Amino acid sequence: MSYKGLSAPAPRSVAIMAAMAFASTTHAQSTSDPNGAIEEVQVTGFRASLNTALNQKRESTAAVDSIVAEDIGKFPDSNLAESMQRIPGVALARGDGGEGKNISVRGLGAEFTRVRINGMEGASQTGSSDIYGAGNAGRSFDFNVFPTEIFSELTVRKTPSADIEEGSLGATVDLRAPRPLSAEGDLTITGTARGVYNEVGDSVDPRFSGLISKKFFDDTFGVLASVAHSERNIREVGYSAVNILPTYVNGGFCSPVGYTPQNPETHAEKGADALNCSANNPRTGSSEAYELIQSRTGVSGNPGGGVFLPRIPRYLNSEQDAERTGGTLTLEWQPTSDTHIALDNLYSKYDVVRRDNYIDALSFARNANVNGQPMVSVRELEVDDNGTLVYGVFDGVNLRSESLVDRFSTTFEQTNLSISHLFSEDFEVKALLGRSKSEFDNPERLTVNVDSPNTDNFVIDFRNRDNIPAMSYGINVNDPGNFNYAPRRGDGVVLGNFNTRNQRRVTENTTAEVDIIWNFSPEFTFKFGVQARENDYKTHSVIIADEFRGTSQLPEGTSIADFSRTVQGVSNVLGSATMGDYLGVDHEKWKDIVGFDDFIWCGAECGAQSPAVNEKTNSAYLMAEFAFDQWRFPVRGDIGVRYIDTDQHSIGFIPTETPESSPYRTFAQRVEIDRQYDDLLPSSNVVVEFTPSLLGRLSIAEVMSRPDLGLLIPSGSMNPATRTASIGNALLEPIRAKTYDVALEWYFDEGALASIAYFKKDISTYIQSISSLVPYTELGFPNTLLEGTAADSDDLFTVNQATNTKGGPLSGVELNLQLPMIFLPGFWQDFGVLANYTHVTSEIDYVLQSKEGVPTLTTTNDLIGLSENAASATLYYENDVFSFRTTGSYRSGYLRSVPSGANDSDVLGNNSTFFVDASASYYLTDTVKLIFEAQNLTNERNTLYIDSQRRDPLFETEMGRTFTVGLNTKF
Repeated sequence: MSYKGLSAPAPRSVAIMAAMAFASTTHAQSTSDPNGAIEEVQVTGFRASLNTALNQKRESTAAVDSIVAEDIGKFPDSNLAESMQRIPGVALARGDGGEGKNISVRGLGAEFTRVRINGMEGASQTGSSDIYGAGNAGRSFDFNVFPTEIFSELTVRKTPSADIEEGSLGATVDLRAPRPLSAEGDLTITGTARGVYNEVGDSVDPRFSGLISKKFFDDTFGVLASVAHSERNIREVGYSAVNILPTYVNGGFCSPVGYTPQNPETHAEKGADALNCSANNPRTGSSEAYELIQSRTGVSGNPGGGVFLPRIPRYLNSEQDAERTGGTLTLEWQPTSDTHIALDNLYSKYDVVRRDNYIDALSFARNANVNGQPMVSVRELEVDDNGTLVYGVFDGVNLRSESLVDRFSTTFEQTNLSISHLFSEDFEVKALLGRSKSEFDNPERLTVNVDSPNTDNFVIDFRNRDNIPAMSYGINVNDPGNFNYAPRRGDGVVLGNFNTRNQRRVTENTTAEVDIIWNFSPEFTFKFGVQARENDYKTHSVIIADEFRGTSQLPEGTSIADFSRTVQGVSNVLGSATMGDYLGVDHEKWKDIVGFDDFIWCGAECGAQSPAVNEKTNSAYLMAEFAFDQWRFPVRGDIGVRYIDTDQHSIGFIPTETPESSPYRTFAQRVEIDRQYDDLLPSSNVVVEFTPSLLGRLSIAEVMSRPDLGLLIPSGSMNPATRTASIGNALLEPIRAKTYDVALEWYFDEGALASIAYFKKDISTYIQSISSLVPYTELGFPNTLLEGTAADSDDLFTVNQATNTKGGPLSGVELNLQLPMIFLPGFWQDFGVLANYTHVTSEIDYVLQSKEGVPTLTTTNDLIGLSENAASATLYYENDVFSFRTTGSYRSGYLRSVPSGANDSDVLGNNSTFFVDASASYYLTDTVKLIFEAQNLTNERNTLYIDSQRRDPLFETEMGRTFTVGLNTKF
């Protein structure tokens, strides 16, 4: 087979070619005249989807990039977020199991990106491990909720126009489900079945999808239904430090015998004296190791730089059973060429049971009140020049087996009706009415802890290791007899406990809009539209009543052995230097033993919070589209303005004095706050055709991005153990910016593109969490919340509150190449290359400390979530029967938090990553195709660190490679 290179088409013919490509079958075809000469080449499959997307980009006045289904019911990738790695400027953020979850566009994180499904803005929020935020309570869109197979196209719109709703600072992403009247034939049936295997999870999981589309009444009415289901048994194994703290934070370590001053001081109740750190815990530390700590840490802080230790060094074993089910049902009617009506219905459910097991060295996170770090002896210690722990041997360490079960599901439902009618060849009206609901249900997040106090010979060793240390615990951590589950001892020693929650979050979006399009002349088209949206966010929480909270008493005649289980250790994955089997908790057995089902749950009457935010937005826009085809250099584009009025109603809960009639120790008072604000956002996009194949683009706009919903809740909470508190801020202003974009695009051959773009965003307002030291008495919380804790009302608390701050500039360059090798002879013309690179820089002013709301210490750093460099490259091959492609995606390191949230550490960051994926397919018959896919061929790990200078490892897990084999058929 051979391809024939075609010259770049004139702009008006692009839409026709795009329609031809979308209607094509799964592999390339050609037609010939009677003499055998090739008259036309119809490119299909993956190459056709690339051509369709490229033509859409070329026709648009805004800067857009798309990924289009290779055929009806066949999206080209296994994950929506992972698909977008091929789009210039898009970087992927991965979650549990290494699966793509969120995206960053041109350096702006997921919270700055709006997602529309079938033309209507949607919300998608699900859960995750604590290190990834434990769940999305904001506006970020979690793509892993949805199976890829139910969509046919995604488009990333990088520059705004007045007819697109506001809310995006980074990009607007459009997801489209397939519609029946776009199908090639009268009846289409497709199906795919796959088996998925992951090295670490070591199981084969099913994944299947199907689609049926039928046209009726001379192709004027159609029905399309699709369904997809997958199951994944995900396992991650690795290391977590939780945080990195200097040794002075929790009161230093136990001083050796004879050392002056003695630490901890003599304390009869705790058993601390000249020979013992605490009861039955002798002082065994070496003077050399202790002097090293003292030489780097002063009483008032860390003048020597400090010794930095993991707060809770631990191995982790995380296992998830995940099921994802989705489907669409679309009714489409086009009674005449002037009228189009479509009813789109979409459903998806993501159901997860996650079980995490850790072995914690807990003393480094505790002070003397609970016999923590000051009761630990340091026998050996080695640190590097920055004070980071390299090797240590410790006695008197409190160990903990921590077992979490987290059951959650996200259910997404959307129905929307779209109608368009062409009243004349110059006047058209479009209308959309829709509603979506995203419900995150977390009925159980239960942690059960069993403890082993005063354990000797705990070793943590980073020597000859990168980010995961070799640790040993001094006891058999798989022996139930070495652990306790009992009430806290009188000397402060914790012997086990549990904590749990039950939470549900619901986000409902309702949209109604009308657009009027008037083709005034060949040069001008005017658009006017109005839109009403309502975003209703509610959270409902219940907690265990006071008398059951924290209970750690086992019935007589029972022991830990009755509810323990063995967790297969990390050594099989991470190597023999790490540990093997260890003790975990069987949560169902624990529930039966302690009578968990009889515990009483309560709401605001005992301190639980069920906040809500209701946001009503009314907007109108006026836009003119222009096209001057007769100029020497044809010019087309748009200019317009959008006005938005936002009404916000926030409901929160503040802990307050408990009424005398209440049997509970804590009580939450409901707080309601109303506010209104408006914005006027002008925008313009201009395209200049220097030649039929060389286009220049210019975009200027003002944009805004609303605060995360969770930040707008006027609630308050505090933690007496860490002496921290957080307070919501319902009066936050949106993040606002002026954006500029200029690009040059060269369509130098059929299906080929080389482009360069420069973009700049002047961010005038930003939102960050600012910490202030505030006496507890000024927080407005009752003193009863401190009863039974180590804190008192005179203590200073670190209070965090989201606040508007100065922003800063962001700018970057984006390079893109799409090159089908159709100019090469024979076999080589079936190859092609996709490549892109983005470089972004930013300067954001962060407030590190403040006093009474006035910044006292600031720093300048990159925007959170911004990777300075991101690149993706795809090599593909495709002929009549065989297709192959491999993609490498690189994302440089980025910041996750500024400040880090830890003493004497400036940032929390994510190391760079490089993932390689591949896929191949082969037609066994004209209708049956064999599929092979592989993800993470580089066996990349995701690594988090803390502090820009020390870069202490905070979290790293092994996710393994994933392989998929399947069959696809189409009738």
